[in-house]
Amino acid sequence: MKTWITPALLAGFLAAVILTVAQMFTAVPLILEAETYEQATESAPVPAPSHDAAAADHHHSDAAAEEEWEPENGWQRTLSTASANVVMGVGYALILMGLFRFRTPKNVLTGLAWGAAGYLSVFVAPSLGLHPELPGTAAAELVGRQEWWIGTVLATAAGLSLCALTRSWSLRAIGFVLIALPHLIGAPLPAVKEALAPEALQHQFILTSALLNALFWLVLGAASAWFYIRANRSAVEGDQPSTTAAMSAAN
Repeated sequence: MKTWITPALLAGFLAAVILTVAQMFTAVPLILEAETYEQATESAPVPAPSHDAAAADHHHSDAAAEEEWEPENGWQRTLSTASANVVMGVGYALILMGLFRFRTPKNVLTGLAWGAAGYLSVFVAPSLGLHPELPGTAAAELVGRQEWWIGTVLATAAGLSLCALTRSWSLRAIGFVLIALPHLIGAPLPAVKEALAPEALQHQFILTSALLNALFWLVLGAASAWFYIRANRSAVEGDQPSTTAAMSAAN
C-alpha cells in the first residue's frame, strides 16, 4: 500500500501547489473583479420597507450572518483555496494510483496521457454543458447540476477507456455513445441566462479555467507516474536482497 499512498500524497500536493500559485495570478483577479459587480448590485438602493418588515429583515440578516461564514480576501482565502486544491489533488492522485495497478505507467509520458484523459473526463466534457461560472451568474438547481456533472464524468471516463484500451470496434462504438450521451441528454440550465459580469470577463474566465485545469491535470498525471515508478522500483529493489538470501538458504 505504501507504494501508492505516498506517491499519491506527493503528486497531489505538488499539483495543488502549482495550481494554487497559478490561480493567484490568473483566476483570482477575475473572480475579485466579478465580485465587484455583484457587490454593486447588492448595495443598490431599494424601496424603504415598513418598520415591522425592516425589523424582520434585520433579524433575518443577523441570523444569516451568524450562520454563514466566508473566508476574507487575503491569507484566509488563499489558505482555503490551497486546502481545497490539496484535497482535490490527492483525491484524484489516489484514483490514478488505483488505475496504475491495472496498467502500470512506463514513463512520465504515459502519466501525461493519463492526465490528459483525466482533463477530458473531469473538466472538458462537463464544461461543454456547464461552463465555469463567475460570481453573479445565474445557474440551474444545484442537485441537477451535480447529478449531470457526475454522470458526464463517469460516462466520459468509461467511454475513453473503451476507445483507447480496447481493440474491438463494437466496444469502441459503445465508448463513443457513452461520451456523447450526456450531451444528447443536455445539461440543466437556468430558465433565464443572466450574469452580472461583462461577457468579455466571462469568456476570459472560461479560457483561464480551461488552461489552469489543463496545467493541473498534466502535472498531476506526470508527477503521479514519476512518483509511482520510483516508489515501485524502490520496492522491487528492496525485495531483491531478501529474495537472494532466501534462495541461498534454500541451496
